Amino acid sequence: MLTLRKIERAFEFGREKNYVLRGVNLDIEEGEFVTIMGPSGAGKSTLLHILGLHDNAWVGEYYFFDQAAHKLKPKDRAELRNKNIGFVFQSYHLLDQLTVQENLEVPLSYRNYGRAEREQLVRETLDRFQLTDKKHLYPSKLSGGLQQLIGVARAMIARPKLILADEPTGNLHSAQAKEIMEMFCKLNEQGTTIIQVTHSEINAGYSRRIVNIHDGNVVGEDH
Repeated sequence: MLTLRKIERAFEFGREKNYVLRGVNLDIEEGEFVTIMGPSGAGKSTLLHILGLHDNAWVGEYYFFDQAAHKLKPKDRAELRNKNIGFVFQSYHLLDQLTVQENLEVPLSYRNYGRAEREQLVRETLDRFQLTDKKHLYPSKLSGGLQQLIGVARAMIARPKLILADEPTGNLHSAQAKEIMEMFCKLNEQGTTIIQVTHSEINAGYSRRIVNIHDGNVVGEDH
């Protein structure tokens, strides 16, 4: 499903280049549940944003199914992302000017859903995550845990082929975290490919494969 070859990402400071990722090779099969682990600053989140086609300032080869993403224009990369990938961000990235309900509608606007189907998916998702009584509230009125829960719901709502999650349960209490990870497992069993970045050994235990990254390099895997 995903193939990365010799991926490099550097940030320039004057005449110096600081490589966050260097020579990364990685293959993700469709239907996998993969965890990326490593110390802070290892390049985990950077790699996740490249996989999610949010970051365009990298070099190397990246194939998404049969498409050479490294050859696509930024506009076409964005279209590929919007139609296929759901995100759970560590810092939520909810739209403050939109209500909970409207935030959930955003991913559906990128896909070919009719209005009635969009409304039904939003209703079902609000009910599933026990957010119906919060649907008219704005993110600023909600706790960090609730905002994270909405971020997870938004990532799942459009039934993407791939979910990318950066510390998906970082702001949730243990019962909520367990529920979210079990939802990921259920989605994975139904065919959704999931890649998560986490420091949590508990969360990593839900995945079937762990990719270890250190100083911008993939240094090993555990199955």
